[in-house]
Amino acid sequence: MEKRIGVIAILVNNRKHIQKLNTILSEHSGIILGRMGLPIRDRGINVISLIIEGTTDSIGSLTGKIGKLEGVQVKSVLTRYREENDEPSIDPDPKEFH
Repeated sequence: MEKRIGVIAILVNNRKHIQKLNTILSEHSGIILGRMGLPIRDRGINVISLIIEGTTDSIGSLTGKIGKLEGVQVKSVLTRYREENDEPSIDPDPKEFH
């Protein structure tokens, strides 16, 4: 299945679900490449950004669970990319290139 790289933005308005959110993120740590959190104290909100790499199913599982938390909003942006092929390359037949 094709993997994608993307960014997930999480806006937390209700701090009572922080522990649940951290548990969900820990359960999906295999697809999280990086995480940055920014508390905006004067507005009472927290913003978390994630850089992720995974299949659409694994990313959807993560965002779906986060989206069910009360007072938490989540949005994702995904791109496609091709994985490097680790198979050894086969030299072409030189006769084909005359």
